[in-house]
Amino acid sequence: MDKFDAKKDLKDLYTAPVGRFLVLDVPPARYLMVDGQGDPNVEPGYGEAVEALYVASYTLKFMSKGELGRDYVVPPLEGLWWADDYADFVARRKDRWSWTTMTLVPDFVPDACAEAALALARRTKDRPGLSRLRCAALAEGRCVQTLHLGPYDDEGPILRTLHGEYLPANGLRETGLHHEIYLSDPRRTAAAKLRTILRQPVGPVA
Repeated sequence: MDKFDAKKDLKDLYTAPVGRFLVLDVPPARYLMVDGQGDPNVEPGYGEAVEALYVASYTLKFMSKGELGRDYVVPPLEGLWWADDYADFVARRKDRWSWTTMTLVPDFVPDACAEAALALARRTKDRPGLSRLRCAALAEGRCVQTLHLGPYDDEGPILRTLHGEYLPANGLRETGLHHEIYLSDPRRTAAAKLRTILRQPVGPVA
């Protein structure tokens, strides 16, 4: 049985250059999602959300393998991040942030299967974040992305360059939320070696 791996089979979406920005078209996709607010380092809801995502993601993986005959590697954790005042985001004032943490649902998994997996996880697992979990589509379209190496809190200069220099110089504007894809496991990877894709949906300046 072939095992789908998003990082390999959707390589264009899960790779990016270091030190420069790449423009690409991102197709619509479905995700398991949990929404929340506050500093992810201290807000209990964020840890609960991540735990719920992995419980549901593995439930869906095994359901896909058993019922659809399609196995896959659980995709990496991703996140949408924003703040009412963009300055709070760049300055890392995390207590003022909002977020959606999420994992990709492979295209070959029907909506009914995803919803059944969520229902099963809620019935059989006692995790507080499961009640907030949903499956939803995300359509980003044209995006700019780059690969950040190092601690998450060192992203500020790259984001300032992206939004303050690269986008204006190329006649582009933000059309969606800041999107991060975590290619490294922070529990097993030194902060200096963390690999994070930074993605920004864009469109032409009107």
